[in-house]
Amino acid sequence: MLEKEKEIGLQAVGMAMAMAAAIQKELTGGDTLTKIDRSPVTIADFAVQALACQILGNHFPGMPIVGEEDSLALRRPENRELFAKVVHYLEQYDAPMRGQEICDCIDLGGAEANGTFWTLDPIDGTKGFLRGEQFAIALALVRDGQVRLGILGCPNLAPTGGGTLFWAVQGQGGWKIPASGGQAEPICASTKTDPRQMKFVESYESSHSDKGTQLEISRLLQISSPPEQMDSQVKYGIVASGIADIYLRIPNPGTPDYREKIWDHAAGSLIVEEAGGWVSDIDGKKLDFSAGRTLRNNRGILATNGRVHSRVLEIIAELAARK
Repeated sequence: MLEKEKEIGLQAVGMAMAMAAAIQKELTGGDTLTKIDRSPVTIADFAVQALACQILGNHFPGMPIVGEEDSLALRRPENRELFAKVVHYLEQYDAPMRGQEICDCIDLGGAEANGTFWTLDPIDGTKGFLRGEQFAIALALVRDGQVRLGILGCPNLAPTGGGTLFWAVQGQGGWKIPASGGQAEPICASTKTDPRQMKFVESYESSHSDKGTQLEISRLLQISSPPEQMDSQVKYGIVASGIADIYLRIPNPGTPDYREKIWDHAAGSLIVEEAGGWVSDIDGKKLDFSAGRTLRNNRGILATNGRVHSRVLEIIAELAARK
């Protein structure tokens, strides 16, 4: 089931990981733009989306792709040098494309999130990418509002070079493999039941969540070490593989109406669930991927090894009732 989708998805993400890692090592200040929402976008975002969309489009013509980026900024004359670098890297990684073809491939990611579709975050954790730290390439296949296939490429998560590929197919468990090659291994969320022994991870960026409340939750759970801050869906990967036990993302009180984007959580949430963990929003509701490009029916994110999930939800509700 979904064998072809898994094979081609792993191929696309694997190629994208190698290219993105090379760009990260060679990145300069001139390789980044600022989007309307003031978030950064780099040549890696454009190159990876072009590459992945080309591969997916060739093998699954007509299947919608819901991606984070578009080519509008890249088409502007003042960004021609940046565009030339995108061309250069695509050529280096055996995806030679030119001008209009690159833009067209990037813009394949502008589809609507209906029925069966791919969703892609070409560089998840762009600020971490810019700091030379953790980031991920995230690809998922969604059908009828449920994530059926999730793939995470984490180029900087590995004891050796090359990074780690995580994936899961609904009902078939979670897996990982070194991006440099080797034997695939099943992954399993930790079996810890004592919160004091658990590891808590959260987003690096303070604007992404309510870190004060998250720290209070960690204290009430009597977790001995402070929350570890990390960019991107790498956090899902380490929860799924038992390196961490709790990932919490409570909405920042400064932006109470913000809703998460589907490409920021689709792949990682399935991988955690298939590894035996539990993922919900902070109200305990299952993540709803049937509502378009955002998780508009959900608030925040909680991913755990499953053993402490209910207790964390209780604490969140208790703290909310005090306000």
